[in-house]
Amino acid sequence: MLGALMYASKLVLEILPNVHLLGVFTVAITLVYRKKALYPIYIYVFLNGFFSGFATWWIPYLYIWTILWGAVMLLPQDMPKKIQPLVYMAVCAAHGFLFGTLYAPAQALLFGLDFKGMIAWIIAGLPWDIVHGFSNFFCGILIIPIASAIRIAEKSTR
Repeated sequence: MLGALMYASKLVLEILPNVHLLGVFTVAITLVYRKKALYPIYIYVFLNGFFSGFATWWIPYLYIWTILWGAVMLLPQDMPKKIQPLVYMAVCAAHGFLFGTLYAPAQALLFGLDFKGMIAWIIAGLPWDIVHGFSNFFCGILIIPIASAIRIAEKSTR
């Protein structure tokens, strides 16, 4: 259900380029489910490919969301409550700012770009990465409420 919710949220927000809740959901789900968060993340990745086509654009999705998951997994779980929202928002924003850079190695391999070509590809996408990073930061305010809602739902189903 969470993977489908991620996909549905992406569809709803497609009208706004590089504004979505995928990073927010990835962080929130990881906070709650830890290693098991990979299940909904990859359900989302599969649904995205299934409905939009398993083309070359999709290949980086096989690793790009795992990088955000891994960054959240590395954060201390006993972080003071006062700084949690800001840290999670910052990690989510960093993933948005770096999205094109993280995506670039696959593009370079798939399309035969040399290092200069890859750097040019990254630079060309910087305006979109800036939008992506800022939107991830501001949408990141929803991370704690979503994680809390998931925890409450988990308790009520047990």
